[in-house]
Amino acid sequence: MIIEVESHPLLDAVAIRAELPGPQGEQSPEWLQQLLTPAGGPESVEVECKKHVRALLRHGGYRPAGRGKPSSEWLVAAAARGALASILPLVDAGNAVSRSAGIPLSVVDLDRVQGPLKISLGSAGESYIFNRSDQSIDLAGLLCLRDGIGPCANAVKDSQRSKTDASSRNVLIVIWGTIDLPGAARRMGDRVQQLLERLGAEVEDVEFQRDGPME
Repeated sequence: MIIEVESHPLLDAVAIRAELPGPQGEQSPEWLQQLLTPAGGPESVEVECKKHVRALLRHGGYRPAGRGKPSSEWLVAAAARGALASILPLVDAGNAVSRSAGIPLSVVDLDRVQGPLKISLGSAGESYIFNRSDQSIDLAGLLCLRDGIGPCANAVKDSQRSKTDASSRNVLIVIWGTIDLPGAARRMGDRVQQLLERLGAEVEDVEFQRDGPME
């Protein structure tokens, strides 16, 4: 698998494909659920990490604050107060690593996307629904993963159409790293791989094909 990427001066993404031998089911094993508890990671995002991740998202004109802050900030805060609930095994693995590192990632069901995948900035007027309540997020200026239909994931909220459910077994995890945190995304990728393999998944790195420089 190859993901085309519009070159970005700050983006240092890592992507992993994982396939389970069967559906992931609804319940994570106890060892994985423990990684979501207050004892499983930091109580807050380090100041430098928060600054650099927000700068990555801000570069295209997006405002990463309030309800539009990076998903990792929400995960860390929720876990610290004991409110980070287990969702599904593949999602929990991603959330556990994102919560520990303070860097956002996306979990996409590859059987729910179509055509070639690309990372680029959202255009003015673009949006998608991100939950079952039909709430939407404005994607203008925000780095997004998109397929042949349109945007489907980003570092703030993934689209409802590409999220996993209990039947999912084939996923893509995109780590939204920044060059201002050298090596952090790669370390996250290694940790995600460890957890996914412990769940029984076959895991492989995904290659990026980069375009020319983005202004």
